[in-house]
Amino acid sequence: MSLASKADRKAAADAAAWMFNVVTSVGIILVNKALMATYGFSFATTLTGMHFATTTLMTGVLRWLGYIQPSHLPFRELLKFVIFANFSIVGMNVSLMWNSVGFYQIAKLSMIPVSCLLEVVLDKIRYSRDTKLSIAVVLLGVGVCTVTDVSVNAKGFIAALIAVWSTSIQQYYVHHLQRKYSLTSFNLLGHTAPAQAATLLVIGPFLDNWLTDKRIYAYDYNIASVIFLILSCTIAVGTNLSQFICIGRFTAVSFQVLGHMKTILVLIMGFLFFGKEGLNLHVVLGMIIAVFGMIWYSNASTKPGGKERRSSLPTTRPQKHGNLGESNEHDGKV
Repeated sequence: MSLASKADRKAAADAAAWMFNVVTSVGIILVNKALMATYGFSFATTLTGMHFATTTLMTGVLRWLGYIQPSHLPFRELLKFVIFANFSIVGMNVSLMWNSVGFYQIAKLSMIPVSCLLEVVLDKIRYSRDTKLSIAVVLLGVGVCTVTDVSVNAKGFIAALIAVWSTSIQQYYVHHLQRKYSLTSFNLLGHTAPAQAATLLVIGPFLDNWLTDKRIYAYDYNIASVIFLILSCTIAVGTNLSQFICIGRFTAVSFQVLGHMKTILVLIMGFLFFGKEGLNLHVVLGMIIAVFGMIWYSNASTKPGGKERRSSLPTTRPQKHGNLGESNEHDGKV
């Protein structure tokens, strides 16, 4: 197979991975918005536990059918991942409760420079000037169209700090573990989803009761709300898998930068389906700046020297299901 043909196949697989993530992420946001706003199911942490329980079921079935090969992830690595991942989920929920929407959005944007710092320190990544500037443009654009009122307090700031760092470390770990232990996205999800489901389903009801002063056991279920719950859990399987695929194929920084396209799409779809309230010139301007920055980042980071590693990360011996290249090839076919 020619080099050009391989490059074309990789580009097509990369585009498919991003599209998979965008569609499932936007879809789950809209479904969860309807579930919580229309049907009053405000138990976000418990709902996330349900998502991972459904994902666990999916990976179990695929393993039973032989589509997922046996793999190994050391317990200490799994424990660290689950701790950071759960702190991320809980931290984001608490941050949203204790902070204004504007400061919550600023906290989410700060994950990009934190992820960059992790890659520079831990992976010895060097960014070119154009790559750094393009990231700044994306931050500016998304900030312009999403950040409105900004107010902060001590406990809200601490919650946001925990959420930002735990989320950034968790996403870095997704890429790191796939490379280090030659795991496919399915393999890694098969290891982490059961542990996250178990812990979140245990602590979720108590945390949600503390945050909302409502008990999930007293929720008045009906046919419509159950249908939306099932739909949310089903889409979440694709969201979880596509996140692991994208971070595995690229990096946490690229996932964060280009992932803000989902923010733009959610805003646009919100204006289309829920009215044009809040749509004004500075929001449109922010969207245009952000999209320009994403295009610039895609171009700058793929150029020679745009984003390069100064030293390679040692990997463990490849397992039966293949090396990283085969893992990425498999993920690209999903």
